[in-house]
This record gives sequence, structure tokens and C-alpha cells, in this order.
Amino acid sequence: MRAASEMLGAYQHVISELRLIGGGGGVFDVAVDGQNIFSKFACADRFPDPGELAASLARIVAPGTRRYGT
Repeated sequence: MRAASEMLGAYQHVISELRLIGGGGGVFDVAVDGQNIFSKFACADRFPDPGELAASLARIVAPGTRRYGT
């Protein structure tokens, strides 16, 4: 659940829906407000690096959106 904590800790004020999608065979996808921001399958069968999901999310939220609490 590090992935959810990372994104919600940074952008809880702009996320209306966060879905971590796990499945058989090691499936791990992350979608925020209906937009897929990470797919383990599409990324050479690896999990996201620390900070990678928050950085991906930062690219899709409105420019200039500050991290929560800053």
C-alpha cells in the first residue's frame, strides 16, 4: 500500500478516485480518476520506484498544483 500512501499523501486534495488494480499473474496497474498512470506489465514487469507514482501523478494534475500540505 506504499503506492496509495505516496499518492494520497501528495495529492489527496485533487484525487477523486484512486484504484490499485491487482490480479493474477502479477498484474499491478494504478489508475487515478480513470487515467492509467502505471502498468507493471507495460514497464518490463517491474514495480514502481519510490516517488515514481507521485511524479507521474504530478504530470497529469493541473500545472502548478501544489503537493498537499505545502
